[in-house]
Formats: sequence, structure tokens, C-alpha cells
Amino acid sequence: MRHWRTALLPPLLAVVFALLLSSVALLISGADPLVAFGTMVRQLFRGSTAVDTVNLATVYYLAGLAVAIGFQMNLFNIGVEGQYRFAAIIAAIAGGALALPPVLHTLAIILVAALAGAAYAAIPAILKVTRGVSEVISTIMLNAIVGGIIAFLVNPDHFGVQRGNNVSTREIDPSGWIPGIPLGNAGTLFGFVFIAALVGVGYWYMLTYTRFGFELKASGESPTAAAAGGVSAKKMVLAAMLLSGTVAGLIALPELLGRDHSYGITATQGYGFTGIAVALLGRNHPAGIAFGALLWAFLDKSAVSLEQVQVPKEIATIIQGTIVLSVVVAYEIVKRAELAAEQRRVGRALARNGRSASVREGGAV
Repeated sequence: MRHWRTALLPPLLAVVFALLLSSVALLISGADPLVAFGTMVRQLFRGSTAVDTVNLATVYYLAGLAVAIGFQMNLFNIGVEGQYRFAAIIAAIAGGALALPPVLHTLAIILVAALAGAAYAAIPAILKVTRGVSEVISTIMLNAIVGGIIAFLVNPDHFGVQRGNNVSTREIDPSGWIPGIPLGNAGTLFGFVFIAALVGVGYWYMLTYTRFGFELKASGESPTAAAAGGVSAKKMVLAAMLLSGTVAGLIALPELLGRDHSYGITATQGYGFTGIAVALLGRNHPAGIAFGALLWAFLDKSAVSLEQVQVPKEIATIIQGTIVLSVVVAYEIVKRAELAAEQRRVGRALARNGRSASVREGGAV
């Protein structure tokens, strides 16, 4: 019970705190918070908003998992942004060039994306374990470099195809697509939703039931104690970064294989940075990350409805920002409360043991 209280209370408190701060901002601007929030909720049940929210949450979920793997080792893999974009362009080029039967074609694209993400994450990983370079600095630099790589590869002189005013990779043949689930007027659900769910289950199983997961968490909590137990810190850093990059390589695939079928310089950016916020909100737990991804996607998709009631859609950004800030504060408050409660329990237990010892000594006399 204490474990679940510690896991669930911080994000719930953060959401409540964010809503309160956003309500204050709305009141200051002269808007009614109940009308604004009610409009956002109602938007979820209009048109394809609900399905679009789940589709976007699938992307955010993969991004959150990629970041969370690094967090387990106390590694701040801010390079998820660059890793998924590099993997997306490589996978799109390979997918457009390959001519394979259905299923096999799709699996090949997924494998290429995962390997490309891991390869791009290997650069900061090797720099850290061999030269002690901070992964934050190296991944920020690699995030900047990937834009140039994409621009070079998508150039019509290389792998780009001109389509009107847009330049993108060659379109992937239908044999490489992942069919969606049509839901009528509600839209089409990405088929990659189920693959993302399997990745989440695999992440949970790894952390809970495997020796690697145990060593990963142990190394993150206490590198010294883990080293004393025979766990190589450098090996775990390398493994965590490569695994994080592998999952990051999958982030663009729901849209690439389920909707766009090509990748260009105008493709959506920022998923990797959103993954950081989602992982923080979910406290690195797969279920918590799923909740964070859905909440973030809901705020993104329903924000446009605020303009209908003359409320700036940026209020959703305020909510997101305050959630990120307050989740850290809420987690610390709950952790300290739990620590104080544990100290009181230990104190009462020691007092009972002391009284019992006194009674036994009195009886002996």
C-alpha cells in the first residue's frame, strides 16, 4: 500500500496543483475556469479527437519509455529527440528502398529503426564510459547535428523526392505499412498501439523479473553498492543507453507506418523532449508513463477548443508546464511524509520492544 501511495500520489497531486494554478491564470485573464476545462473535456468526444489523442499518446508513450530507461540508471538521455529523428530518416529510406512481402517488410523497417536509434545512442554512451563525457552535453550536441543529417539525406540529390513544396523520402510500399483500426467517424486507430503496449510490458517485465533489470535499478540507486556486488558501472551505462536508443528508434514509427509512409524535413519534432516530461510524470513506471502520455496528448489535442470560448489555447501549455514542475515537488513531499511515517513506526516498535524487555527483566527478578 505504501508503495502504491508513493507512486500514485505525486502525479495526482501535481495534476491538481496544475489545475489550481491554471484556474488562477484563467481568473486573472477574466475567463471562467469551469467553462474552459469543460470545453476541453467535451472536445474529447467530438469527431476524431479521442482517437487522435490515443494515437498521439502512443508516440508519447514510446518517448517516455525511452527516457525512463535512462532515468533508471540516473542517466539523463536528453538525446532521445535526436535518436528518434535519426532512426526515422534511416528507417524511411530503408523502407522506401526495400521490396519485401507484407509483415517481413514491416519487421525489417522496425528492426532498422531500432538499430539506428541504438547506433545514434551508442555515440554518447561510448564517450561517457571511455572519456567520462556527460551524456547531457553530448546528446544535446547530437540533437543539433541530426537536423543537418536529415537535411542532407532528404535532399533530392540523395534520397529526397520533391512533392509540391515539400521534400521527403520515397514513399514506403503498402507491404511495409501497419494497418490501422477504422472506427468510422471517430477516425482510425494506429495499429502500432499494440506494439507500443508490448514494449511497455517488456519494460515492466525486464525491471521486475530479470537480473538485468535488477542490476539496472541497483546501479542507478547506488553505483557503489552495485559495484561491490560485482555489477560493472560502465557496462550498465552502455547497456542502458543502447536500450534507451533502441526504444527511441521506434517513436516515429506509429506515424511513419500508420499514416505518413514517408519522412521529410517538415516532420513533427519535439517528441523526445515531451518524453522527458511524460517519464517524470509517470515516475518511470510503465503504467504511470501511459497515464502521463494520455494526459499530455489530451491537453495537446483539446487545447484548440479553448479558442471557441475566447480562451487562449496556451492555457494547455501552462497546465503542462506546471504539471512538470509540481510533480517533482509533490514527489518530494510524499517521500518525506512516508519517511517520517516510517520513522514513527520504527520508534513505536522500538518503544514496544523496550517495554517488553523491561517486563521480562522484572519477571526474572
